[in-house]
Amino acid sequence: MKHAPIPLAVPVLLSLVAGFIDACTLLALFGLFVAQVTGSFVVAGAQLVTRDHSVFVKVAAIPVFFLAGVLATVIVAIARRRGRTGLPVTLALESLMVGGFAAIGATLAPFNDPNEPAAVAAALLGLAAMGLQSAIVRLALHGYASTNVMTTNTTQLAIDVTQTAMTWRASRRAPENDEARKEFATARRRLFRLLPLILGFLIGTLAGGLGYERFAFHSLAVPLTILIGLFVWSLRHARMPGM
Repeated sequence: MKHAPIPLAVPVLLSLVAGFIDACTLLALFGLFVAQVTGSFVVAGAQLVTRDHSVFVKVAAIPVFFLAGVLATVIVAIARRRGRTGLPVTLALESLMVGGFAAIGATLAPFNDPNEPAAVAAALLGLAAMGLQSAIVRLALHGYASTNVMTTNTTQLAIDVTQTAMTWRASRRAPENDEARKEFATARRRLFRLLPLILGFLIGTLAGGLGYERFAFHSLAVPLTILIGLFVWSLRHARMPGM
């Protein structure tokens, strides 16, 4: 099955969105990271030996993130049977979730307890949005790395930087070697596809931290606007070629 090519700007913008939202939830929701659930697995295990007042949301993050991935998979499967990518529907849902998250925060924050209903609702919406985004990148943005899990991306960046340097050196030492030049070109291409995603996430965290400090939950208008813009773009690129 053929897939319409996705411009690099799309995953970069999604990385910025994830970083922005993660910074906001860290500051607003008692240290919660919504862009990935590694911390939730740690909390689930650590709770056996220690008491964490905010454990409910952090443990609930695991099934919420999982179910958002299930939802994205079902949406994409249905869309593909109709000759489409599923991007418009998933981006629309993510926009609604982020919009709901922002609305709850803007009207009911600041939160005094991580377990109060408004805080839990905001956290779960943020988690669901990021779970949906994490899945859709793997399902529909083929060839790109994760836009919200930077641990694996950082490891891959170290590999790509090293391989690019090594293959560049090999191609310089043997300029007549076509295979060495091809290996260098391949390594450089991988690096240039990954590095912008990491930088986008980093810029998003900086913007999210500064935005939340000055405008609180109203700053979420920035990632929400980006998501709506990507949704509008996706409407024109939803149909896969040859279908």
